[in-house]
Amino acid sequence: MKLVFLGTRGYIEPKSKRHMNHASLLIIHKNKRIMIDCGETYLNKLKKINPDHIIITHAHPDHAFGLKNGAPCPVWATHDSWNILKNFPIEKKFKKLIKINKKQKIEKINFEAFEVIHSIKAPAVGYRISVKKSAFFYVPDVLWIEDRKNALKNIIFYIGDGATIQRNMVRKDKKTNALFGHANIKQQFTWCKKENVRKMIITHCGSDIVKNEKKAKKIIEDLAAKKEIEFEIAYDGMEFSLD
Repeated sequence: MKLVFLGTRGYIEPKSKRHMNHASLLIIHKNKRIMIDCGETYLNKLKKINPDHIIITHAHPDHAFGLKNGAPCPVWATHDSWNILKNFPIEKKFKKLIKINKKQKIEKINFEAFEVIHSIKAPAVGYRISVKKSAFFYVPDVLWIEDRKNALKNIIFYIGDGATIQRNMVRKDKKTNALFGHANIKQQFTWCKKENVRKMIITHCGSDIVKNEKKAKKIIEDLAAKKEIEFEIAYDGMEFSLD
């Protein structure tokens, strides 16, 4: 299995050579190509990417609006996401449902959606992705993982939200008091430590990283050392293989 980070930028204005495209991960396994998230920067670019399947974490513009003109392959999403994307011109035969906490096998890869707190208007999930005994977790936008223990159990690494390093990005809805926003990297290191996950790969990078990655990396290094967690900042085009 090969992982390719098609994009690593959050929904922000700043860009850099390493972080141009919205966060998206391409999984290549046995000559099949599965794309996780398809934000606005991929609009009219899917022919080149040539995915066999597209899986959506949530229906924010930087994760799903690359599908505004339709899709060339099956698209997998939760009920909540389909409710938002229902008017996109995606053929009925390509609309596939992902159910929460139920393994879905797609091209011999298991995808299990876990509810996460992130957005009130566009409810999100993270995916536990596994082949045989190897598993990792992908959640580019997250404030909290509802069933974190099972989501991160025995994974080889965690791919998480780089919107902010230490800055608080937690917000509260004025009407319902429901929380939404992003967990910072420091908090996600704590999750990894508690669940015995040794490494975090940072994607969906925010302004802290995109504007000055060298400075950001030094800050993250200090935080990671305190939690004894390895980390890597993903960049557009980064790829590696999982044996």
